Amino acid sequence: MLLDEDNEMPPVKRGRRGVSDADDEDDDYRKKRDRNNEAVKKSRFKSKQRTQETFTRVTKLKAENQMLEEKVKTLTKDLQFLKELFMEYASNTQNPKFEGIDIDKLLEDVQDDPKDSGSSKTKRK
Repeated sequence: MLLDEDNEMPPVKRGRRGVSDADDEDDDYRKKRDRNNEAVKKSRFKSKQRTQETFTRVTKLKAENQMLEEKVKTLTKDLQFLKELFMEYASNTQNPKFEGIDIDKLLEDVQDDPKDSGSSKTKRK
């Protein structure tokens, strides 16, 4: 046996306590482990559930976004058509309703539309 140089006492052996104390500690340890295992399962389940809900929400929002983008395209085309219709009507008539309206400015808006990838003279039926 080696002696501790400072105290010159042999190290204390730590063995198992009595059988009943060890059983109590084992039972307590097992209960703690079981509770921890249940908590981990619950936590992992909630995490998976949140991930699934997030995925579902992302999918739903992507579909909604696509639908809204299509609606924007449709409304942009409708606006383009109405502006062109108005321009034709305003240029072919001498109606006093159109006095003070800058027709050239309206025409610039139609031609400069950044979302319009086609011709500015698109006709719809």
